[in-house]
Amino acid sequence: MLALSSTILLSSLFPSPSAHAATYNYDVRVQVDDKLIAFPDAQPFIDENQNTMVPIRFISEELGYKISSDMNGQQVKVTIEGSGKSVIFLSGSSEAVVNSQKTNFGTKAVFAEGRVYVPLRFISELFGIRIQWDNKNFNAIINKDGNYHEPAWYRPTAMTPAPAPAPAPALSIGEKIVQDAKKYVGTAYLWGGTTPNGFDCSGFLKYVYSPNEVSLPRTSAQMATVGTWASSPNTGDLVFFSETGSRISHVGIYIGNNSFISATNSGVKIDSLGSSYWGPRYVGTKRVV
Repeated sequence: MLALSSTILLSSLFPSPSAHAATYNYDVRVQVDDKLIAFPDAQPFIDENQNTMVPIRFISEELGYKISSDMNGQQVKVTIEGSGKSVIFLSGSSEAVVNSQKTNFGTKAVFAEGRVYVPLRFISELFGIRIQWDNKNFNAIINKDGNYHEPAWYRPTAMTPAPAPAPAPALSIGEKIVQDAKKYVGTAYLWGGTTPNGFDCSGFLKYVYSPNEVSLPRTSAQMATVGTWASSPNTGDLVFFSETGSRISHVGIYIGNNSFISATNSGVKIDSLGSSYWGPRYVGTKRVV
């Protein structure tokens, strides 16, 4: 027995392929209700007239129709029986005999690759079967049970590239000064020192602030004469202390979280403004950035 095939007419639904048979579009699928039909030896395709060709043998088996075929001279005669109707096609002809009455279905039945192709839309209309057209996935969905169905196959889509990470927010001058200052934690104390070979408190601040375009006087007492007094410190502000009780003798950089960094007798280190030593000696804050 010759295997059978059919044509789904999608003239208004799919793009027109080239008129040459070698450029047929084979990227089309068919399902009956929720079941995707497998076509192991003859794949569905869209021809040059925008007819989507699909093997009917497997579909007919799903629909429960009886199919037979035989040679009629140089033509192949195909008979489909079901739902009280008998339909006869001849390959190369656009006419069918339906219950002994001739009718034109508009597309020639084609014999190719050992199979006969006939219009599935004509079959669906003839036997009263509804077909859904899934344009997005090129999928013909035959509603055997009369209900609408979701596609059983979805066309893969290109992966959407992950969005580029948002750029890190730019540091404020105060944050940049604190970032630079922390690089020197552990540097030894040196009276009059102004380099990483050794710092005193004011020498350390001049070294850190200068690259950030903030010019400061040389001593802690002189630094207390510039900038603006602030009621509470912000990152990068100067914080002053009096260790003698009569004059400013120490200065540091506020780094946030009630802490500051400064060059002490034990080297560059981070301390708390509320510590038992520095808390009572805290004088105030100056804003210079």
